[in-house]
Amino acid sequence: MLYDLSLHMGYIYDVPASGARHIVRVLPLSLANRQRLIAGSLKVTPHPDEQSNFTDFFQHPATSILVRNPHERLDIRMQARVQVESQPLTADFSPVLARLPDEIDDCWSVEPSSPHHFIGTSPRLPETAEIADYARQWAATNLTVMQIANAVCAQIHKDFIYDPKATTVDTTPKEAFRLKRGVCQDFVHVMIIALRSLGIPAGYVSGFLRTIPPPGKERLEGADAMHAWVRIWCGETAGWIELDPTNNIPAATDHIVVAYGRDYSDVAPVIGVLKSYGGQKTVQAVDVIPLKTQ
Repeated sequence: MLYDLSLHMGYIYDVPASGARHIVRVLPLSLANRQRLIAGSLKVTPHPDEQSNFTDFFQHPATSILVRNPHERLDIRMQARVQVESQPLTADFSPVLARLPDEIDDCWSVEPSSPHHFIGTSPRLPETAEIADYARQWAATNLTVMQIANAVCAQIHKDFIYDPKATTVDTTPKEAFRLKRGVCQDFVHVMIIALRSLGIPAGYVSGFLRTIPPPGKERLEGADAMHAWVRIWCGETAGWIELDPTNNIPAATDHIVVAYGRDYSDVAPVIGVLKSYGGQKTVQAVDVIPLKTQ
């Protein structure tokens, strides 16, 4: 599937900001046999006084920008063309939950995709008793890890209501779990904590969703902004799979990956500091348009 992407993220400050430094992660990744970034560009207004590119620990391209002069707003615009390949369906070769610890112990790698980075707590995801209790219903089952991951995904989709007004970017998983409503970030954080409480490595995926559905299909929740879903390690043979609890579907050709991390703090599209006071307004617009191919 070939897509043209456009993203606009804008920040409007009550009081002009100065000395702003930000890190931006919005360009899609190139992933072998899955996704290819054909072309991409990033434009920041006002024009940064300093701008440099680097690769973070999880091997994501990021851009560091510095704006010295006072500015009333910051606009970030990204355009890209991406090719997303269909993934073949595979059989479930994941172990039953009781055997997963042995497979984790057998993994000696600490490279960015190692399951060891995704098994414990992380900056935004502490141990949460309520969520662990919620997940305990699958602890004593004889289901495979992949079956448990799909069951947790479906249960969160059933129990939670998609409500963009219910939470903010700083809402904790514990608060979102009690509300039983929120957005993709909340669903993903709850699902990651649930899986980790069972000893299943799980991480955060940020990206985009197709905004125009195929004929006869409903528009997916979360398509108007950057989206998030969950990455789950299902053992040495099965490896990583990706599930979208907001829509209760596997990540497929409608999902375009921008970054992988332990939680939102590793993949935030824009993070930084600035000199100002008062509040700010934010705007975000996303278009993911499929292109007709010959």
